[in-house]
Amino acid sequence: MTTSATTRTPSPWFMLVVSMVAQVAGTVANNAAPFLIPYLHLEQGLSLTHAGLIAAAPLAGTTVSLVAWGALVDRLGERLSLTVGLVGITAGAVAAGLVEGYGALAVCFFFLGLFAGSSNSASGRLVVGWFPAERRGTAMGIRQTGLPIGVGITALLVPTLATAQGIGTTMLVIAALCAATTVFTVVFVVDPPRPDRATARTTGQLASPYRGDRRLVRIHLASALLVVPQFTVWTFMLVWLIDTKDLGAAAAGGLVAASQLVGAAARIGVGWWSDRVGSRLRPLRQVAVVAALTMLLLGAVESTWVAIVVIVVATGVTVADNGLAFTAVAEIGGPYWAGKAMGWQNTGQYLIAMVVPPVVGAAVTQHGYAWTFAAVGVLPLLAIPLVPRERVGDPA
Repeated sequence: MTTSATTRTPSPWFMLVVSMVAQVAGTVANNAAPFLIPYLHLEQGLSLTHAGLIAAAPLAGTTVSLVAWGALVDRLGERLSLTVGLVGITAGAVAAGLVEGYGALAVCFFFLGLFAGSSNSASGRLVVGWFPAERRGTAMGIRQTGLPIGVGITALLVPTLATAQGIGTTMLVIAALCAATTVFTVVFVVDPPRPDRATARTTGQLASPYRGDRRLVRIHLASALLVVPQFTVWTFMLVWLIDTKDLGAAAAGGLVAASQLVGAAARIGVGWWSDRVGSRLRPLRQVAVVAALTMLLLGAVESTWVAIVVIVVATGVTVADNGLAFTAVAEIGGPYWAGKAMGWQNTGQYLIAMVVPPVVGAAVTQHGYAWTFAAVGVLPLLAIPLVPRERVGDPA
């Protein structure tokens, strides 16, 4: 078995903490742009479509780099990938804090996004590599809480700080957070053990899991559909609360941040559930059903407070599928293909997520929030038949 250059054998739970810290920092940096939409739209006068295009820039950068980061993780390990990625994120955030003009800002966000993809595959591989299958769903669910925690921190930090100090100061604060995380990663990350390449070649672990097997492709397609309601809620909940429910920026940001606790609990809960039932894919189909019903209900309710409760629930339901799909992809991919498979998984999601801000922004402008939310609710229904059935002998 090979390990990283160090001979340390760390606690899997500590590696989980380290992976979450890296994921949180990357998420805060990559989601700063969407949470600048209220500032850009309501205070700077940009249309929702133009603000949405700026918000999509880091997603575009991440999208084009995810498979490359996955390949780097498979080849060179998690520690190196996370370190290089976090250095690039920090540089992109510094640049975004110093440039002038919305075009230059979008370019900086794109550059930041190129490096933000490093934390997705690498932190996921840390968890898959250090935890046994019977605890992996729960561990990955906990690791996935780094995403809503990061979004929650961004919701608290970015709108208020941007209103008070502007975009420059906001992005420099985020850069400082990422710089500190880089140091933490260099000191503590230990690559998990895996078979050497010669052994992996004789056991077939170097062979492509996509060859003659459509399970991964079907999971990728289903997840791409399921990401639309997630990014719709993440991107537009804040401006929806301010613009249609008359909440102030601080109150709305606090509610968005608090709602991320629901998302965190949902990720852990479905991960634990998948360990209990010995399946990632059956719970994934059931989560898709609930996501569809929630978004359709959000489009139908008229009461302000009922709608707020429903959208808070939606922040949990629409993210609950991510850990299940991500774990299934990593397990099917194996030790030498998990990074690339997770890269393709996230690429499909980010390709769709990249167009959500401008397209949904345009739909809201034309048809209103209620119609748009209900239309988005149809997509999880289309994902259900794409989720493959388990095979005998599949990992739990």
